[in-house]
Amino acid sequence: MNNLTVSQLKNAEFKLYKNNPIIKSFDSFIVADPSLLTPDKAKDGKWHMFLHTNLGVYHFISDDGIDFKKVKRILPRAMRPNINFIDGRYYLFYERTAPLLVNALTLINLAKWHSEIYVTESDDLISWSNPRKVIGNTRPYEKDKRGIAISNPYLLEDNGEFVLYYSCGQTYIKDCGFCEPTYISYACSKNVTDGYTSADKPIISPDTNNPYLNLCSGCLKVYKLSDGYVGFQNGIYEENGESRSAIIMLTSNDGKDFKFEKIILQPQMCEGKNWMNQFVYASHLVKYGNKLRLYFNARDTANTLKGRECIGFCEAEIPKNS
Repeated sequence: MNNLTVSQLKNAEFKLYKNNPIIKSFDSFIVADPSLLTPDKAKDGKWHMFLHTNLGVYHFISDDGIDFKKVKRILPRAMRPNINFIDGRYYLFYERTAPLLVNALTLINLAKWHSEIYVTESDDLISWSNPRKVIGNTRPYEKDKRGIAISNPYLLEDNGEFVLYYSCGQTYIKDCGFCEPTYISYACSKNVTDGYTSADKPIISPDTNNPYLNLCSGCLKVYKLSDGYVGFQNGIYEENGESRSAIIMLTSNDGKDFKFEKIILQPQMCEGKNWMNQFVYASHLVKYGNKLRLYFNARDTANTLKGRECIGFCEAEIPKNS
């Protein structure tokens, strides 16, 4: 991404893939939070996707980045993965949760949520190291009456330092019947897997004056470009009495102080299908050749029992520099 400009990202016109969604639910109502390796970053020259369901984090593989086949579940008690390829080694960051039964009890207020960010490593995407904790609760804003939620890790290597963006806190979304992240923060370290120090305060908080952020903050993925930083965020917002989520583009000069730039993707019918009718959630932007692909998960309806989440993508030609 660092050979692209902010102007190119701002001018990119993303179009939904007609045959979305590309991955539907297979062992739970939720298939979410895609994180990808493009063929140039995979030793086997294939596309690799990591995602989560209610039962943990799974690994998928593809020749074209569209037709994905499940490899296996690689982590239980795991959500919201983020895969990285650094100096010939793979690092998978994720949100480690309590056991499934305890998580279920949080929905009826019989237990408090507890999650932290962990990492596991691999040389081949087949064998993985024992996971270890990277970020736990060290700041007051990460904890609330519902427990501790530290989630949505996204790693950025920036000028010899590792910046790990993450979501934290919990805001109850009434029509969904579950919580979404309240804040977005970051932690920095000189080492990829340890030594992270979290910021004193969040960098993104709910804003009642922001139509796309008036409930809570969702998650943020940050990309360093040749002349600045671009963030893709899915805030959670209320509109006409219903909660919704959309993907917006933010820009920044330093990767910490962001401003709204434009809407990338809103809830909508897609080729007559309602799979992204109410929520467009966490995304991952990748570059391959002269194109950009934005993978994301979406939800058809807020209803806890009826709602289904799937994964799809939209694509854009990389504009020429103006």
